[in-house]
Amino acid sequence: MIEEVNTPSWDKLLEGKWALVDFWAPWCQPCKVQEPILEKLAQQLPQLTILKLNIDDNRYLSQQLSVRNIPSLILYYNKVERQRFVGVQPLERLMETINKYINK
Repeated sequence: MIEEVNTPSWDKLLEGKWALVDFWAPWCQPCKVQEPILEKLAQQLPQLTILKLNIDDNRYLSQQLSVRNIPSLILYYNKVERQRFVGVQPLERLMETINKYINK
């Protein structure tokens, strides 16, 4: 499942789990390309929480996390950044990289 989030709920949603956060904007064409890939990823990795954060609505957080390009995907475990992806990522690369972390 993919869930859209805003800044106030940010910390609670990353607590005690693996989460992939998609930093995106509605006007971003590459972000639209990334979306169906993330939907497939959610189906294949149900233990991974996937969150979408609109950078236009959450500028402060995006700046604080140094998100300069979109789409940007950040993999977290228990609020700690583990991996960052910039640009459209193929499903195979996401699966391979995330599985390395989750299956340690």
